[in-house]
Amino acid sequence: MPMDVQFLGRVDYEPTYAAMQAFSAGRTESTPDVLWVCEHAPVYTQGLAGKKEHIFNPGEIPVVATNRGGQVTYHGPGQVVAYPLLDLKRAGYFVKEYVYRIEEAVIRTLLHFGVTGHRVAGAPGIYVRLDDPAGHALLQQRPMKKIKNPEDSGVIPGLTRDPWIAELVRSDKQPNFEGLGKIAALGIKVSRNCTYHGVALNVAMDLEPYSRINPCGYAGLQTIDLSTIGVLANMQEVAEVFSQKLAVYLDP
Repeated sequence: MPMDVQFLGRVDYEPTYAAMQAFSAGRTESTPDVLWVCEHAPVYTQGLAGKKEHIFNPGEIPVVATNRGGQVTYHGPGQVVAYPLLDLKRAGYFVKEYVYRIEEAVIRTLLHFGVTGHRVAGAPGIYVRLDDPAGHALLQQRPMKKIKNPEDSGVIPGLTRDPWIAELVRSDKQPNFEGLGKIAALGIKVSRNCTYHGVALNVAMDLEPYSRINPCGYAGLQTIDLSTIGVLANMQEVAEVFSQKLAVYLDP
């Protein structure tokens, strides 16, 4: 059954969070999957791993504690937020692959607008080279595939011909963000094999609120949006492309 995509417009964060929890708690094995696509008023959200010291000047922007994974992030106007409410058991894949598929949808959306997105080992989300947003050169710190015998595999070490079942190794070392800007943040919750929370893609935002936090818990991590790197796309266009990519890449 195709995922039902619903565009909610601009909605407050807390009622949306409550609605996600209620939907997930009430769903059954026959409940259809749905993708909520929206935009939020300014808000900082803190994940389960969040530390208060990573929010050092919230000002008038509210801070909401949540049960998603990860640290602190910011949502605000000019950002497309997507919440896949998905039954992973029915989909037939696990959390690691779910995260990979979401990231792949972001990468394919960026590619549609002429931008190359990158994964960084140890740091979920998608990043862009600030000096060459359209360049295809691979990052040294990208996640790698475990290959026991690379010379026998027919696969170049670090690359994969089999992305859906590849085991991507997230480094335990501190990620290297030099020359990179984060353009999409991801934080999820899985309850009874069902997902909520999701992913945020920055389109044309006021980026100043990111300077008041350590985004995703990383001091000095630069956050960017499409407009900063010269992509003049409206919110509706990006939301439609992004929702289409998510529907495709989350499909079993």
